[in-house]
Amino acid sequence: MAEVTNALVLEKLQAKFGEGIISHDEPYSMLTIVADSKINVEILQYLFDDEELKFQFMTDLCGIHYPDQELELGVIYHLHSLENNLRVRFKFFVSKSNPTIASATAVYATANWQERETFDFFGIVFEGHPDLRRILNVDSMVAFPLRKEFPLEDPNRIDKKDYYFGR
Repeated sequence: MAEVTNALVLEKLQAKFGEGIISHDEPYSMLTIVADSKINVEILQYLFDDEELKFQFMTDLCGIHYPDQELELGVIYHLHSLENNLRVRFKFFVSKSNPTIASATAVYATANWQERETFDFFGIVFEGHPDLRRILNVDSMVAFPLRKEFPLEDPNRIDKKDYYFGR
């Protein structure tokens, strides 16, 4: 059996999904792939089931917000092939007006709480999730605290004035 490398993973994914693989990079030697959000579960299932790749452990799932991009919100998956000792990162972007992506809970059971947390903080809706509701914030909250929609500091605060610090 040949050694499983980033190049092999990318080659197999491009052969299987073609234009669904939008871009790729290797920061710090970790293969990072941006792919079409409509096929996220298909890609994850393929990586899980492939006899050679065996990406059967999801290390992390989280949300991101890039307000200057056309597709502002994203979901990042970190997968690990324990047998091959190889990690890969996937990014799937969705629009802020329709922040919906398919749930990965059918492939990785660990996605359950991580998707709930991503929903809670970024407002990304995971279709097919068995129990998608807020996990850390109050149910009545209408905002999503990790989106970059608010200034970092309240401009009305008076305890941050320069004259309090001798400036």
